[in-house]
Amino acid sequence: MSSTVSGTQTTPSGIDSDCINAIRFLAIDSVQKANSGHPGTPMGLAPLAWSLWSNHMRYDPSAPDWMDRDRFIMSGGHACMLQYVALHLSGYDLGIDDLKQFRQWESRTPGHPEMDVTPGIEINTGPLGQGVANGVGMAMAERMLAARFNHDGHEIVDHHVYVTAGEGDIMEGVTYEAISIAGRLKLGKLIVFFDQNEVTLEGPAPRELSENVGDIFKACQWHVVIVDDVNDLDALNAGINEAKSEVERPSLVIVRSHIGYGSPVQDSFHAHGSPLGEDNVEATRKTLGWDLPPFEVPEAVVKHWRDASAQRAQSHAEWQSRWEAYGSAHPEDAAELKRVMKGELPLGWDSAQMPPFKPGDSIATRVSGGKVLNAFAAAVPELVGGTADVAPSTKTDIIGSGDVNSGDWTGRNIHFGVREHAMGAICNGMAAHGGIRPYCATFFSFLDYMREPVRLASLMQLPVVFVFTHDSIALGEDGPTHQPVEQLAGLRTMPDLRTFRPGDAQECIGAWREAIAHTGPSCIVLTRQGLPIMDPSMADVSKGASVVADGERATIIATGSEVALAMAAREHLAKDGIDVRVVSMPCVELFRDLPEDAQAELIPFDRPIVAVEAAAPETWYEFADDVIGLSRFGASAPGPKVYEELGFTPEHVAERVQALVEIMEGVV
Repeated sequence: MSSTVSGTQTTPSGIDSDCINAIRFLAIDSVQKANSGHPGTPMGLAPLAWSLWSNHMRYDPSAPDWMDRDRFIMSGGHACMLQYVALHLSGYDLGIDDLKQFRQWESRTPGHPEMDVTPGIEINTGPLGQGVANGVGMAMAERMLAARFNHDGHEIVDHHVYVTAGEGDIMEGVTYEAISIAGRLKLGKLIVFFDQNEVTLEGPAPRELSENVGDIFKACQWHVVIVDDVNDLDALNAGINEAKSEVERPSLVIVRSHIGYGSPVQDSFHAHGSPLGEDNVEATRKTLGWDLPPFEVPEAVVKHWRDASAQRAQSHAEWQSRWEAYGSAHPEDAAELKRVMKGELPLGWDSAQMPPFKPGDSIATRVSGGKVLNAFAAAVPELVGGTADVAPSTKTDIIGSGDVNSGDWTGRNIHFGVREHAMGAICNGMAAHGGIRPYCATFFSFLDYMREPVRLASLMQLPVVFVFTHDSIALGEDGPTHQPVEQLAGLRTMPDLRTFRPGDAQECIGAWREAIAHTGPSCIVLTRQGLPIMDPSMADVSKGASVVADGERATIIATGSEVALAMAAREHLAKDGIDVRVVSMPCVELFRDLPEDAQAELIPFDRPIVAVEAAAPETWYEFADDVIGLSRFGASAPGPKVYEELGFTPEHVAERVQALVEIMEGVV
């Protein structure tokens, strides 16, 4: 059953009304000045922002990164002026001039929230639905850290995650993936507000969203509260308190609001995504009794906001006292909690004992990668992750560490289910929360189900490791739907993302070491089929590339399974007196970061260069004179047969190298 709460204060009055209208008109004025933005939702949800910032959330504007603060996420990031204004009025380092620079070049108030730009922003949002899944990740991180660090009488990790979501967020499939996980895990510290204003960008929401949203959340084991009118502050506060008191289930608070409240375009899609216009702004001022110039707020209203903020900030002072007691009672845990929240790695983590890989043996990199993951996991306890129901195939379980579940949050293996999109977004939420270093895994062909989280992790520079196995046409019989020929090239075009495709078990060690050490996201791309293990002295992933066999006449660049192919082609060429260098380049991005002279030491540019990779060829024209790649989809057949038919044989590679050598040396 859903509960519907009601109150006696059906419309705000007095100072409450002024504090709410301050949000509305600063949002209106900012959008109007920018001549761009979304004023309608900030106008409609202003009472919710005032209630949260004045009565419910634990925050401290002087310490935006205080570790046990409540987290607030606007999943509908287009409505960010609501949050910017609340941050400004409550005393964060965000001035009125920042509001006036909304959506301008190098502004601290960009068009959608950005965590590294604006103090108080927890995570970047904008693509709808992401924020709901991010919130699930943050609530999971809170529970995992609480299980690891809290002690009887010392509840040092204990905070809520609040998320606002509109009809657009609710319609996105990632939302339903995420709320299913949240319900199963009983994330009682997660509260999502569904802003049911019944308007979308195109028009009335009911023509796009006809289901009973509350019933769907209840079916996913959520607690549901309905607030019939967001302007009824008594009902709103009662609904929030009810949600906060529910500890066994996540809560959905359905708040019914009026987009563009008080304006001539109230309840219309015309209030959604464009400035109101001067005439409508003036009409709204008259309707709501706000007879002030743009960007002006009465001192009494600012003072009331700041007094409320100071009351909320007392929770930080209270927590600080508990922190000191915690540090005295559990000094080692206190030091460890500070370390993980700072994102620092344990001393000596990169000296973890690696599994013995014998040169000449053959092992799939998904298998060796799993062994390496477990070796590093023993040294990095905050490393936590899971898969989209493919752990037996990706080999990414942390052995002996247990599962994350509602009854025991001490485990380190997360069962995301077949929900790649939510999996990636949840990992982003965990990373943004801090204290957890998440990884997740699925088949490489399913990357597109979670590309948006990979992109956002890159934009935010979150230290998430995305593991993708079954990486090429060598997959064979499963056929082209499972053979990801285009994915590598796509990932390598993404700014600030590192993509690793190790050529053997030794390079798996280097790939995982670089990924864990990196302060941003990494993708590790692995094979299902066995690859021969190289001499460990030849593998240096830190430079992005290394010479695995030397030669003077030409260079073959290869990655992953094609390194062994290049080595076999080298043997063919040697029979004809052509000695070639083979360079494994597991990480193009790290190689690009090298100075030009260091690049030339690895790949001399004064001799023929051929690149070979069983994938789209676009990456390699940057480095090579000729590329052996794929400009078609794969096929269903045994892997070796597919390789042979599509030209990935030692003979064909040798032939292409020899032809290039003859042309460039003037033989032909």
